[in-house]
Amino acid sequence: MTFDIIVRGGTLPDGKVADIGIRGETITAIEPRLDAEAGRVIEAAGNLVSPPFVDPHFHMDATLSYGIPRINASGTLLEGIALWGELKQVMTLEEVRDRALAYCDWAVSMGLLAVRSHVDTCDDRLLGVEALLEVKKTVAPYIDLQLVAFPQDGFYRSPSARANTLRALDMGVDVVGGIPHFERTMADGTRSVTELCEIAAQRGLAVDMHCDETDDPLSRHIEQLAYETQRLGLQGRVAGSHCTSMHSMDNYYVSKLLPLIAEADVSIIPNPLINIMLQGRHDTFPKRRGLTRVKEMQALDIRVGWGQDCVLDPWYSLGTADMLDVAFMGLHVAQMSSPADMRRCFDMVTNVNAAIMGLAHLGLEIGKRASLVVLDAGNAIEAVRLRPDRLCVISRGKVVAEREKRDTKLSIDGRPATINRRHRLPV
Repeated sequence: MTFDIIVRGGTLPDGKVADIGIRGETITAIEPRLDAEAGRVIEAAGNLVSPPFVDPHFHMDATLSYGIPRINASGTLLEGIALWGELKQVMTLEEVRDRALAYCDWAVSMGLLAVRSHVDTCDDRLLGVEALLEVKKTVAPYIDLQLVAFPQDGFYRSPSARANTLRALDMGVDVVGGIPHFERTMADGTRSVTELCEIAAQRGLAVDMHCDETDDPLSRHIEQLAYETQRLGLQGRVAGSHCTSMHSMDNYYVSKLLPLIAEADVSIIPNPLINIMLQGRHDTFPKRRGLTRVKEMQALDIRVGWGQDCVLDPWYSLGTADMLDVAFMGLHVAQMSSPADMRRCFDMVTNVNAAIMGLAHLGLEIGKRASLVVLDAGNAIEAVRLRPDRLCVISRGKVVAEREKRDTKLSIDGRPATINRRHRLPV
C-alpha cells in the first residue's frame, strides 16, 4: 500500500496520536501507525494536526482597504458604512480583486481554507460581485469561497438594491444575505427578511443575514428569521450573523427567543473581534461589549460559530486572517474558560464553522477531503492559547504552505535560558 502523503505521528484534536494517509485529494487512512511507502512523509512529531480553519463571516470586497479614502475617525459601525460608501465610488475591479487575492494568500498561510464572504450588491456596477466571482475561480484549487449577496445599504432602503441582489444571484453568488436592522423602519426590516427568505427558498439557496447588529434591544429580526426558516422549510440552511442586540434584550424575551432559534435549526455567527470594537459606542459606563449570548445558545444545541468579519477595512484597523485570534477573543468575552469550553472554541473555528457553511467534505475522517493543518502546539487548548505557527498546510492533498519550527534561545546575565511556551496545562 502506498500513499501520496503520510502525516506521521500527529496529535489529533481528540488527543489521539495517529498517522494520516492521503491519496490524491482524499484522506484514505488514519491509524496509530501506517507502515507504508509515501511520496512524501511529513513528520508531525506530536504536534497538533487539525481540520482546516473556516471563517463563515467575512467581507472580502473591503479587506485590506484601511485608510482609503480616509480613516474611520469615530470607529463606529455607521461611520464605517458611510466610509465604505465613499470607497465604492473610487475603487476599481482590479483593486478589489488584488486585495482579495492578497488576503487569500494570508488565509492559506494561516490554514484558513474556507471563507464565506458577503459582497455588497448596492453598487449598480456590481463591481465587487464581478471581482469576487473571479477570485472564487482563481482560489478554487485551495480555498472554498462562498459569496453572499449582501445589500449593505438596505434591500428596500437603497433604490436599486433589490434588483441588484437578484442580478448578483443570477451571476452565480451562492447565498442570500440581508441587513434588516438597517432598513428605514422595523416593518421594512421584517418585510425584507420575509422576501429574502422567499427568494432563497425559490432558488434553493442558503440564507446568511446580518441580524440586529445594533445595541437596540428592540431590534428583533432574528425572531422573524427563525419564523421564516420554519415556514419555508429552510432548516439547516440559515444563519443569523452578529445578533448583538441580544446582549441588551430583556431576559424573559430571550427565554422565548432562543428555543425558537433552536427549533428552526438556525445557526448563529457572532464576530467577537468586531462586535466588541463597534458595539457600545454610545455608552458611557457600564459599557456593553456587544457579544451575543453564546453559551446560552450552545446550551440549547444551537449551532454557534466564530466569524472574523473584517481585516484592515473601514470597520476594523487590525486583523491577521488567523481564526485562532478570533477564538481567543471570543473565549474571553464569552467567558468560556473551562477546558471543555476552550476546546469548544477551537471546534467552533474548524468543524462547527464548516457545518454552518455546509462543507461536509471537510474534517479529519477517512473519505473526507485531504485538507488539514499541522500547528506548533500539542493540543487544541494550547493552540487557542498560543495562536502558534502553522508548520504545514495541506489543501486538497497538496502542501500549500510550510514553515520551519522556530526555537528561541536567550542569555540572561550570561546564563543560558530556555523559553517553553508550550507549558502543559491540565486538560
